[in-house]
Amino acid sequence: MQKSAFSLALSGLVLTAFIVSANTPPSTLLERIKQSGELHVVTRNAATTYYEGAQGPAGLEYDLVKQFAAYLDVNLNVSVRDNLNDILNQVEKGSVDFAAAGLTVTEDRQNRIRFSTPYQYITQQAVYNRDNFEKRPRKLTDMLGKQINVLANSSHAEQLKKLKARHPELSWHEIRDADSSEMLDMVAKKLVDFTIADSNEVTLYRRFHPELKVALNISKKQALAWAFAKGADDSLYKEAQNFMKHMEKSGELAYLIKRHYHHASKYRYSSTSTYLSKVRTRLPRYQPVFEKAALASKLDWRLVAAVSYQESLWNPHAVSFTGVRGMMMLTNRTAKQLGITDRTDPKESIYGGARYLRKMVDKVESEYGLSEPERTWFALAAYNVGFGHLTDARMLTKLRGGNPNKWTDVKETLPLLRQRKWYRKTRFGFARGEEPVKYVEAIRSYYDILNWYLDNGKPKIAERSILAFKSSAL
Repeated sequence: MQKSAFSLALSGLVLTAFIVSANTPPSTLLERIKQSGELHVVTRNAATTYYEGAQGPAGLEYDLVKQFAAYLDVNLNVSVRDNLNDILNQVEKGSVDFAAAGLTVTEDRQNRIRFSTPYQYITQQAVYNRDNFEKRPRKLTDMLGKQINVLANSSHAEQLKKLKARHPELSWHEIRDADSSEMLDMVAKKLVDFTIADSNEVTLYRRFHPELKVALNISKKQALAWAFAKGADDSLYKEAQNFMKHMEKSGELAYLIKRHYHHASKYRYSSTSTYLSKVRTRLPRYQPVFEKAALASKLDWRLVAAVSYQESLWNPHAVSFTGVRGMMMLTNRTAKQLGITDRTDPKESIYGGARYLRKMVDKVESEYGLSEPERTWFALAAYNVGFGHLTDARMLTKLRGGNPNKWTDVKETLPLLRQRKWYRKTRFGFARGEEPVKYVEAIRSYYDILNWYLDNGKPKIAERSILAFKSSAL
């Protein structure tokens, strides 16, 4: 009887403790986020941070916060603000959990907010239009008396204020409720003489406007980091620090940066003028065929068009030194397999090329188990060099200690297929392995430029309200 009473008393204590625990609100921000299952992040619309791409949300900052949400095992809610001061105010007030907006770490901002470990370093650059100057402006004094526009409340405005102490004549206009691409666009359109932009933004944007040039760096290397509210509760901040350390140690951070910028840094900006000329004059003739062929093969027509431009400059009678020909540069053997009787017929070539690319995409997915965007990049490489050589390169990548499922690693290995030391270890032997690397990187830029052109130079944002994304989609 006593034992039964003791058991009942103990059960009562356990039940009471459970009820108290269940009704006790979480004590830290991190606990509240995990209990709600949602992470709220504010960002800004830019090619370097967040934008709505053809395959959904994209950008380095988006990829980083998406992985952080998965790290916390919660959903990700992203809101977009153009005004930098609005972003900082939201962080200070606690309206969002933190900001991931390509924010430069500066003294003024550190007085307002707390920054995480940096994830990237940039340099502030003065950008001008080469058509406006006979000679490149190389010194800050060359900018005196010129019209300079920068974003209001930006690190660029802060830097100019510091430089003004040495050059009192320096003046500029601060523009509110705009984005960094609009600042660069003003220079491209000759509406102003200069703007200041981060080096990573310049790398991406110059592909669209090759007339833009860097005059000079106006700062040393500066850190980009996430921004958190100051206060006693540093639980989320500390977890973000742990996440950044994990990303850096695992090599995933370096991989993401390389994935977003390396192809653009290798792009020949001089190619843009020719490409855009063909987009305006030649593409309209074939665009309906690209659209129908891509739809039939469940591909993005702009990707098929970019492949065709890289192959033939949209010339149906193009012939390479290896004997491939037509809009999609199909070999005679591939054409026969696809049932194509005339490789120089634009419709046949485009439909055939789209079917062949679809075949490569499906093969990459089934045999390598890759998802986007790696799947498309590997498929493009296979389209160019052949699936066998690509498989050889993946094997060598693993042999060299790299990741055979990452394009950034495999593209470092592909050129080794020229060297006997390496290709003798493979099944398919020698290949001009540097060609698929250039091929994929060029198509990525042509695809980006075509999207930019079709969107009138504006990144696509489906809606500026809160957008929710399931982190489990990683």
